[in-house]
Amino acid sequence: MYLVVGLGNPGNEYKMTRHNIGFEAIDYMAVKNGVKINKLKFKGVYGETNIKGEKVIFLKPQTYMNLSGDSIVEFCNFYKISPENVIVISDDTALERGRIRIRQKGGAGGHNGLKSVIYRLKTENFPRIRIGIGSAVNENMDMVDFVIGRFTKDEIPVLENAIIKASEAVTDIIENDVGYAMNKHNSKI
Repeated sequence: MYLVVGLGNPGNEYKMTRHNIGFEAIDYMAVKNGVKINKLKFKGVYGETNIKGEKVIFLKPQTYMNLSGDSIVEFCNFYKISPENVIVISDDTALERGRIRIRQKGGAGGHNGLKSVIYRLKTENFPRIRIGIGSAVNENMDMVDFVIGRFTKDEIPVLENAIIKASEAVTDIIENDVGYAMNKHNSKI
């Protein structure tokens, strides 16, 4: 069983913001797999499917970014999902816009949502897919304002493509393994 988690903030004011690209990825995968993300449990909204015989839960925590780990740990405890089978999708300002990077484990890299997940799971040993959103084009812009800002018209096609690549990476992790997905996707732009 796998838990695929998109990090983001609930509420219409955060819809289509850079920080919510994890939520956007979950929404895309749900449509692609014919899943409705409409069940509420453990401080999250989720839906279930099967990918290559594996039960997969798509989750969008509703705890706000900084407490994302609260929802995730409750799902893991209830369904007995090991951290190695929790795939977390998040935004990354250090990556070029539109690029994805898959890691088998690692630190939070300054991302508060990942910090919460690491803290609550008590391990860094879970796969993550980071989607590059770039950094503020204006050095006077506050980073918080940038990440909770909405995508520009120019960003949308690049980030839509990144979401598609992240979805393919999730499938590759489930069908093969993290190493396979890293080799296939990390070198591509």
